[in-house]
Amino acid sequence: MLVKESNSLDGGYGWVVVVSAFVVMGLTAAVLKTFGLFFVEIQQHFDELASMTSWITSITIAIFHLGAPVASSLCVRYTHRAVVITGGVLAFSGMALGFLGLDMVWISLYWCFSGLGISFSWIPAISIVSHYFSEKRALANAIASAGECAFAFTFGPFFQWLIGQYGWKGALLLIGGIQLNICVCGALMRPLKRGCLPDRRQAKGPGAHKTFNWMLLRRLDFVLYAIFGILAAMSFFVPPLFLVPLSYSLGIDESWTASLLSVLALVDFAGRLLCGWYANLHLTRTVHLLAMTITLISTSLMLLPLANSYLSLAIFTSFYGFFFGTTVAIHITVLADVVGMSDFDSALGLFMLIRSTGGFLGPPLAGLIVDMAGDYRAGFYMAGATLILSAVFLVILDQFQQRREEENQIKTKPEKSALSYPSLHFLKLQNRRYQEQDVVE
Repeated sequence: MLVKESNSLDGGYGWVVVVSAFVVMGLTAAVLKTFGLFFVEIQQHFDELASMTSWITSITIAIFHLGAPVASSLCVRYTHRAVVITGGVLAFSGMALGFLGLDMVWISLYWCFSGLGISFSWIPAISIVSHYFSEKRALANAIASAGECAFAFTFGPFFQWLIGQYGWKGALLLIGGIQLNICVCGALMRPLKRGCLPDRRQAKGPGAHKTFNWMLLRRLDFVLYAIFGILAAMSFFVPPLFLVPLSYSLGIDESWTASLLSVLALVDFAGRLLCGWYANLHLTRTVHLLAMTITLISTSLMLLPLANSYLSLAIFTSFYGFFFGTTVAIHITVLADVVGMSDFDSALGLFMLIRSTGGFLGPPLAGLIVDMAGDYRAGFYMAGATLILSAVFLVILDQFQQRREEENQIKTKPEKSALSYPSLHFLKLQNRRYQEQDVVE
């Protein structure tokens, strides 16, 4: 069934899609975000180093990103609904097979299914929200992405309880069953009629959006944003991975450690909604806002290792979580501003694909640094430094965009002058003719 009404944009059934995406974000990104609870269990079970155990998260994240262009291409060819439902089945399959847990290689291989399932669920969900909303896109994306932290708030203590009751293998199987609800959310994501999609008037023909647009790689603005994505991805998955081990190293009890993930999710939720609301006011360029939030995240990560108790760790974690939420709320909106909605599906897939290198290398690199330093704090320093570097490329992108806008304004001025000159010349001739007539009379 297609949504045919043109006023469906920025409201109406779009809010049902937002709620569905909200749940999908929770059942995908929130599960990945709370993997730190399984990190220590798996590391102890197989007696492996942190760098080796980190590869599980790394492979899952890499497959998630590598599957992004495939998911985007399938959305263009088929529907977002069909791809999300497929993603739900794949996510369950990965967790169910990971339940067997024969060895580290087995877990890494079968969590590839989980990563692909997350990709096939997350990408279409966030994409269809951007299609349903135009003026309120930043707010809608913020609400949808907030599902990640809303679910993570409860998943922290809930997963800890599951591990205590059923062991880490049984917990994986039960979590996979919960992820089957992604299929229900996908069924609620009605496809929009082509004529209702924003910016479709710029299409060159009915088949203009039937193929994946790889030509975006020739656009400097997209490449700059993709480099930012690589560096940011190297950092984003490190703090949740090492927060639990750092807490244990400080002698903090397991129950209090699980509550840290809930605190992280709560402030993350607040940061997303607040930043989405502010971005919706259009008072600041979104790329400026993103550069500012990235700088604040890096600062908080540099301060977090200074914590030496639960209270101080909770405070620094709160700062990090809040600014992380503000970043996630708008980084997809910035991508839409860079490429336009006509190429958004292709751009989202390519962006996630390119960003996969950062997500793939970040956790193992941080794990290696932790093993060499013998301290989990080293991983947070690495993440903060990488984020600072990523902010540099946002500044370069902003300068490029402003220069291009100035050049476009300069190009349009001569055209306006050329159009107005004949009219002005004609008026002068007419005025002279009337004056000559007056003299004759």
